[in-house]
Amino acid sequence: MLKVLFQAILRSMSTPPKRKPQGGRVTAKGTQSGGKRYTAPIPDSAKRSPIWVPILLFSFLGLGAVLIILNYTGLVPGGEASNVYLLIGLGLILGGIITATQLH
Repeated sequence: MLKVLFQAILRSMSTPPKRKPQGGRVTAKGTQSGGKRYTAPIPDSAKRSPIWVPILLFSFLGLGAVLIILNYTGLVPGGEASNVYLLIGLGLILGGIITATQLH
């Protein structure tokens, strides 16, 4: 009696059988899903950044690093290390990083 009850409980807990999806292929066999449109290549002028982008990038990074170093050595106006100069330096470095994302 207990064995029959245990088997009934196990059968009720089992997962239902998987259903097969109805329908077949959407596209004919051997065809591509994408269209056959021509995509023109990107011109070389669009792939290259203007000369001012890398100049601006390294200027921002360099000025930010120099400003932070000058801040900690006490050579900035005011004579003491200040959070304002530190934040400006970090902002310049961030500007260089953001400019780097535009470089091609």
